Amino acid sequence: MTPAAHEGPPLGIDAPARLGRTALPDGRRLAWAEWGPPEGRPVLLCPGGATGRSLGFGTHLLADLGVRLLSVDRPGLGASDPAPGRTLADWADDVAALLEARGIRRPHLVGYSQGVPFALACAAHGLATAVSAVSGSAEPAAPELADALAPEVRAMVAAVAHDPEGAEATVTASASAASMWDLVTAGCGPADRAVYRHPAFAHAFRRAIEEGFTQGPGGFARDTVLTMGRWPFTLTDITVPVDLWYGEHDTSMFHSHHLSEPLVRALPLAHRHLVRDAGGLLLWTHAEDVLRTLLGHDEG
Repeated sequence: MTPAAHEGPPLGIDAPARLGRTALPDGRRLAWAEWGPPEGRPVLLCPGGATGRSLGFGTHLLADLGVRLLSVDRPGLGASDPAPGRTLADWADDVAALLEARGIRRPHLVGYSQGVPFALACAAHGLATAVSAVSGSAEPAAPELADALAPEVRAMVAAVAHDPEGAEATVTASASAASMWDLVTAGCGPADRAVYRHPAFAHAFRRAIEEGFTQGPGGFARDTVLTMGRWPFTLTDITVPVDLWYGEHDTSMFHSHHLSEPLVRALPLAHRHLVRDAGGLLLWTHAEDVLRTLLGHDEG
C-alpha cells in the first residue's frame, strides 16, 4: 500500500518574515532568513545539506513561544558569499561575527542532519546557550564509528582522508539539486516518505535545495568534505546542554540513531531523545518538542 500524505500537526514551513545579508569583517556577506517576533529569544538554525535559508521549522509556534528563528546560508550556498578552503572553525568565526553585528548573544542553536557538526562547532567556540542536534551523526571519520557506517559513507570518509581536494572535486562534478532530492528521498522509510509527499513540504524542500545550489555545487561539496573529515574541535569541550533527537524509524545511511553513541559518550551534557514511530524529519514533525526542550535550557 502506498503511504498516505502526511497527516497531523502543521509542518511549520511558512515563508520567512525577514531576509537579509550581513557583512563580515573580511567583506563577505552571510545571508539569513528570520521568522517570529524580532524581540524574541534567538534560535539559530544550521540547515541540512545543500538547503538554503528559506526552509524554517515550527514557524506556526514561534509567536506563542516568543522565539526569533534565524537560519543562515553557509558560505557558497544560497545567497552567502563563498569562502574557498573554509573550515568548521571558520564557520564558528563567521557566526560569531554575524551575531555581534546583529546584537545577538549566545543563542540557542539547532543543527539538522549535515548542519549538526556546524552547530557543534559553534558550541565548541562558546557561542551557544544550548544545542538541539536533530538527526545528526557522530563524527563519521572517527575510528570508533567505522564499523557502523554504511559502505557508501565509509567510502566517502576514505576518499576525504586520502585526497580531500579530489573528493571535493568529485562531489562538485556530480552534485545537483535534482540528485540531492533523489538522495534524501530514495532511501527514506514510510514515515519520512509520507512527509516528503506532502505537496507543501515537497515544494518548500525542493525550493530550499534549489536555493542551496544557486551558486553551483561548490558550497555543498565543501560542506561534505568538512563533515566527512576529522572535526577540528573536541566534543568534551562543549559544556552546554546538547539534546540529540532521532526518529526510531529513520532509515538514512547518514544519520540514524545507530550513529549517535559516540556523541552520547563524549558530550558532557548530552541527552538522547529517541522518538517512537517517527523518521528523520523530526525538525518538522516534532518541532514543538524540539523547541520547548531547547528553550528549557535558558541561562540562569
